[in-house]
Amino acid sequence: MVDQKLTAVVTGSTAGVGRASAVALGRAGYQVALIARGQQGLDDAQAELESLGIKVLAISVDVSDAEAVEHAADRIEAELGPIDVWINAAMVTVFGTVSELSAAEFRRVTDVTYLGVVHCTQAALRRMAPRDRGSIVQVGSALSYRAIPLQSPYCAAKFAARGFTDALRCELIHQKSKVRLSMVQLPAHNTPQFDWVRNHMGKRPQPVPPIHTPEVAARAILRAVIDGPREIWLGRASFQAIVGNMVMPGLLDRMMARQAWGGQLTDEDDDPEREDNLFEPVKSMHRTSGRFTDRARDKAVGMSSETARKLLITAVVVTAFMSGWVIAVIAG
Repeated sequence: MVDQKLTAVVTGSTAGVGRASAVALGRAGYQVALIARGQQGLDDAQAELESLGIKVLAISVDVSDAEAVEHAADRIEAELGPIDVWINAAMVTVFGTVSELSAAEFRRVTDVTYLGVVHCTQAALRRMAPRDRGSIVQVGSALSYRAIPLQSPYCAAKFAARGFTDALRCELIHQKSKVRLSMVQLPAHNTPQFDWVRNHMGKRPQPVPPIHTPEVAARAILRAVIDGPREIWLGRASFQAIVGNMVMPGLLDRMMARQAWGGQLTDEDDDPEREDNLFEPVKSMHRTSGRFTDRARDKAVGMSSETARKLLITAVVVTAFMSGWVIAVIAG
């Protein structure tokens, strides 16, 4: 538990991973500022946290609006005190092939999922840097390393967020800043996004298995807040995607072409008239979990990127040694 006076900000906090993270931070002792677009979702999330005895401030903000984010940060510090932790979990996506997506759809996903991270990180830094303390956590994805078909705007935005984060980390090191910057690369989770996402594919979308509960992500994000690792790779699927793309990207291109297309779609027809949350918040479905609860795992192995790379290097060295030993035995 932390000092109750510490304040955490969570964007995208009305549903899914953002909402689960807000609950986890509140239970760890933080005051929590909730940032999202829809007022109904904010009211629901605030009521849940307050029922747990957590002090909450909910603010309706579209993170694509840099000025609105800045005003929200001012209000948070005025009402809750200095911001100690900022979690960037806001995102939108759209399912469809590159050829059928509009320029407006690409722009909107970029504005929220990438530029929203930029705007919020800048707002956090303007307050944390002068105090030389604080923690910023970017909620990333294995898709920030390994892109898949049908979600090109989202994959591109996550790649961009990772590049931005890496560049900023170098600047903080150069400045000898004590502000901590982490990124958590997530696998698939059971969130409501698959019920309110914009979809051009005709069939209802689904997360690519294995699927995890949002609480799995929340625990990893809380760990990032506490430990401050460079990155956390969460889940076997994330590790395989990231390392596999480093070692054999061409093979993964072909695997994704075969498997990720159908793997993201169910056999159910989607309703072409339903609401989606790309440009406006959906008024219903603001909850932590989606419709895949019976398939969602509540555990996943998470390791820092440093540990993962050490294990990979060790495996390569051991393999090379054993190969050399076998060759020597055969030759001898």
